[in-house]
Amino acid sequence: MNLLRKILFPFAILYGLITSIRNFLFDKGILKSTSFDLPVIAVGNLSVGGTGKTPQIEYLIRLLSNKYRAATLSRGYKRKSEGFVLADENSNAEILGDEPFQFYQKFPDVQVAVDANRTNGITQLLSQNVKPQVILLDDAYQHRKVKAGFYILLTSYDDLYADDFMLPTGNLRESRSGANRANIVVVTKCPKNLSEEKQAKIRLKLKLSCSQQIFFTYIDYDVEIYGKDEKISVAEIKSESKLLLAGIAKPKPFFEYLKNENDECLTFPDHHHFSDADLESIQNKANGRKIITTEKDYVRLKDSKLVSQLYYLPIKSTFINHQQNFDVSILQYIKENLEP
Repeated sequence: MNLLRKILFPFAILYGLITSIRNFLFDKGILKSTSFDLPVIAVGNLSVGGTGKTPQIEYLIRLLSNKYRAATLSRGYKRKSEGFVLADENSNAEILGDEPFQFYQKFPDVQVAVDANRTNGITQLLSQNVKPQVILLDDAYQHRKVKAGFYILLTSYDDLYADDFMLPTGNLRESRSGANRANIVVVTKCPKNLSEEKQAKIRLKLKLSCSQQIFFTYIDYDVEIYGKDEKISVAEIKSESKLLLAGIAKPKPFFEYLKNENDECLTFPDHHHFSDADLESIQNKANGRKIITTEKDYVRLKDSKLVSQLYYLPIKSTFINHQQNFDVSILQYIKENLEP
């Protein structure tokens, strides 16, 4: 695979040129970006793969939902519906996509919508009887047809965009210079005890401007797993033989947090739609043992034949330091841009 990526280097140069021209045209106003008269916060990354967008969006929902009418707008990756969909009691992961459905289930007071056309999606949200006061755009950093008022760029600690290259040689969707659009950069999935010295080295490597802020977060796991009708402490389940199941981009930390030497780990592609054959295979491998999966996978599996032995482990994004500064920046932006 590494050799193939090197062979494809000329295509990476071409792809980088195309995305740079596209960004230039948006920057100069030659290609149209639509702005809206309410606070719009875009969360995304420069690379493909998991950087922790879902827990970051959930952090923002927790920060904002008690103060404002908040809405999330996602593309709804791999959903089986078309166009604009606003979540309701009839929604499921196939209609919304797994991450938006997870938002809807966890935060029933928040409007959750999906639309690949973010301009239309925002317009539709603003046409509802109850209009949101702030909209969170999930995975929309490259969606420049909407001009968000505030951009949060995520980059993983062990896969910084500064160390990466353009697709298909690397994993970048656009040039590293795209980071210049960010108001805030969040380095995600850090070691919990990341030192100030190492944080300073990353700041230097990313070469942010003086107007940009940088924060460091780690993935914080729950102390309990949850099934349909019960919850069990992680301390108790760690010693038990079980099947660990993940269909996410980077499952290694999830496995390492829960597994013991008797466990079996089963990996599927990110956003995988589980077929009947998959479910049969999983059940056979579990052989009566508990099946523990990620929260994102659970929303796709909770109505399947596995439900009686299925559990999930919630995660959240936690700041290593300076959390209050992050919160103040977000709340100040909203305060300054919210119509009275």
